[in-house]
Amino acid sequence: MTLLAPEFLKTYWSVPEIAVNIVVFMNILGALALGLVVGYERTFHGRAAGMRTYGLVCMASAALTVIAGYPDYWFAGHEAHGGGGDPTRIIQGIVTGIGFLGAGVIMKEGLNISGLTTAASIWAASAIGVLVGVGFYAAAILLTLLSAACMMWIARVEKWLPSHPAIAMTLQFRRDFHPEEQVLRRVALERGYDIAGDTLTIRFVEGRAEWRFVAIALDHVKGAPLSELARELSVFEGVEGFQMQHARN
Repeated sequence: MTLLAPEFLKTYWSVPEIAVNIVVFMNILGALALGLVVGYERTFHGRAAGMRTYGLVCMASAALTVIAGYPDYWFAGHEAHGGGGDPTRIIQGIVTGIGFLGAGVIMKEGLNISGLTTAASIWAASAIGVLVGVGFYAAAILLTLLSAACMMWIARVEKWLPSHPAIAMTLQFRRDFHPEEQVLRRVALERGYDIAGDTLTIRFVEGRAEWRFVAIALDHVKGAPLSELARELSVFEGVEGFQMQHARN
């Protein structure tokens, strides 16, 4: 029997083959819907990875996992598969591939790192797809709701709980001005901040000193706001330019 023979092609459209395809289709569609739910939060907050990314990741993870459960129907049953497929090997491949995708959304700018939450949530989306693929629908729905809730509301809880917000700062000093670390630390403490010692980086650019460091607030109440710090730095002796932003992920 040739590969193009009608009898051979009909095996791809047999009743059992179509039934399995329907099951796979429903799993893919359900995973896409759950991925879109998680991705909407990222889209709402203007992140680079949005609904399309999460939907594709979740859907593809489910598709690769669910087909491992029906090895006897691969190639319309024309290939011998001893003992069935091994979904764990496919899951390992999914996790490895998602690691590269997650690394692509992590950005480091100076002392500030962003994209960690997005990378973690993409990994969670792949786990949702795997759960759908193996048939744990209730667990997949729960993980979807928990992931979305975590990204939407945990940030509010973090603001309410005691914390030590951090600010990434860059100070450019005037030419021939020699700043002193002890003076800088004292000034920072007076404004409710402590300079993390292992973050201090000093370099000279065209004869001017440039200091980069992370200032950690003693608590979320005592730390002066960025607007007040900017106003004081604009008239601070020796400071020619500065840049600061909240260190976030």
